[in-house]
Amino acid sequence: RFPPFLPKRPVWFAQAEAQFTLSSISRERIKFCHVISQLDHRYATEVEDIITSPPERDPYTLLRTELVRRLSPSIRQLLTVEEIGDHKPSQFLRYLKCLAPDVSENVIRSAWTSRLPRNVQSFLAGQN
Repeated sequence: RFPPFLPKRPVWFAQAEAQFTLSSISRERIKFCHVISQLDHRYATEVEDIITSPPERDPYTLLRTELVRRLSPSIRQLLTVEEIGDHKPSQFLRYLKCLAPDVSENVIRSAWTSRLPRNVQSFLAGQN
């Protein structure tokens, strides 16, 4: 059984792959159908072109790649939109890393630091 699709969590596809392995599913078309069945309407519309006209070869691989690409937060969002909210600083840092796993550590830490309360920023600046 698949967990609900969560676009901000790349771990979802790792969980899906584990389910495919446990169920001995290796055919691309079957994987493709399973993933489609788990997509909320708002996410399905992002890849509607692939769903309505799947390629003959590797439909699951293309769907997975495009879901990640089309739904991934931009670096701009990472740098300007995300806020710490009720998270602990360490939780927020992990969250930012999950949002943009391919972004450099320096960029993520810069975004993270800029969202911290001023007194924490000052303390961290004194540590460097």
